[in-house]
Amino acid sequence: MSGISVWSRTGRVKQSAQLMLGWVALLWVIEAVDYATGHALDAYGITAREADGLGGIPLAPFLHFGFDHVASNSVPLLVLGFVTALSGIRRFLTVCAAIVVADGFAVWLISPAHSITAGASGLIFGLFGYLLIRGFVERSPLGVAVAVVMAAVWGTTFLAGALPTDSVVSWQAHLFGLLAGAAVAVLARPRPEAAAV
Repeated sequence: MSGISVWSRTGRVKQSAQLMLGWVALLWVIEAVDYATGHALDAYGITAREADGLGGIPLAPFLHFGFDHVASNSVPLLVLGFVTALSGIRRFLTVCAAIVVADGFAVWLISPAHSITAGASGLIFGLFGYLLIRGFVERSPLGVAVAVVMAAVWGTTFLAGALPTDSVVSWQAHLFGLLAGAAVAVLARPRPEAAAV
């Protein structure tokens, strides 16, 4: 039984690493295509309060405004995504989808008129918020330890990024991503009867 358990943990680590490495690689490929087409893909981000801008909600996390933008998002997405995915790929994808939709709609609703928002940072802030809260709501010592480490390493950076101090950066995506992730952690916590099984 212990051998099966070790194999399962190893397999999950491998799957999570492969998923996130592939995800980040995809972002770079998409940005390369965007660059080759004269940044034609940028227009498919979230355009605030325009009906066709709603279509950008699922696309925005995969689009970036240049290679520097992708580079700044790659490491935190890789790390936070990997840690989150260790709980299971299906759960990870569900969490990501909920964050993207909630954050994207908030960005569409409150960003400055005619602005276009794109980038994985809203999802990144959401994963940070999720990991920050999950351990506490699930009463998991390991989850709490992860939250403490994440807060120590990135807490100040994420807090600063969620404040309206930089007109070039979408603080709306950051703030509502953070809130969406925290809300998902609370709403998606396992039910007591499910945890007992």
